[in-house]
Amino acid sequence: MISEKRKYLFKFYYIGSKEYYGSQRQLNSPTIENILMNALQKKEYIIDLKEANFEVASRTDKLVSARGASFSIITKKEPILMEINSELPHEIGLWAYTKVPLDFSSRFNALYRHYKYILALKYDPFKNGLSINIDLIKKACKALEGNHDFKNFAKRESNNIKTIRTLKLASVDSKPDYLIFDFKSKSFLRQQIRRMVAKLIDLGMEKLSYEELLYLLNTSTFISYQPANPIGLILWDIIYENKIKYQIDIKSMNRMMSFFYREEEKVNLKRLLFHILQHNNVS
Repeated sequence: MISEKRKYLFKFYYIGSKEYYGSQRQLNSPTIENILMNALQKKEYIIDLKEANFEVASRTDKLVSARGASFSIITKKEPILMEINSELPHEIGLWAYTKVPLDFSSRFNALYRHYKYILALKYDPFKNGLSINIDLIKKACKALEGNHDFKNFAKRESNNIKTIRTLKLASVDSKPDYLIFDFKSKSFLRQQIRRMVAKLIDLGMEKLSYEELLYLLNTSTFISYQPANPIGLILWDIIYENKIKYQIDIKSMNRMMSFFYREEEKVNLKRLLFHILQHNNVS
């Protein structure tokens, strides 16, 4: 136990599921923040919530996952990550931490957030004879970079929300069975990434022209459409200034990677099962 107050910044992961109603704390519904706070309170890292100044750097919607999310707390107790992880379900876990000044804000001191969006192609419609124009998607990604009003790429909320954002990076990488989108910005509007992905895929599948996509940056007209599936979205990392140096806890990192491996094995087995069920000639 240490006598003076200290603030720590933690890195943690979580896998979005139907069980959790997003990351932001709610009174009557289970969320990622609620689970974290309960674990910290049980292990006496948090006694008084207000005094602890518990702050999560970024909020995500239901079914969205994270690998490098961050939160900060003030505590009198030296962090032992596996002690905290012992109170967490395997789909949530801390894996690194660092000491920061008492006035540090995990939310406002972030230089930018990095999200990835993974789109599986194997079972998508354009595998049945349709093609996707990756070069056109890459061209559109570059057009979305920079300072724009992303009102038509966000969930419609109150009129007081400022919708101008600076997109530092928008890119796509093509793999045999999937696409990986990368987006970096200091902050994003709600559903902004999922809506950008939805329209970029429409563009690549020739359901939308390049000019029509650019027209979405013209906010004089509101255009309504469905965002991409939240399951593909990952909060990959939150970047702070270079002097923020994390101490990675090996046991906690192994816990995270072991969980990812076990879940991957389950998915691979299920995928093989349905593949075999489709073929009558399998002996």
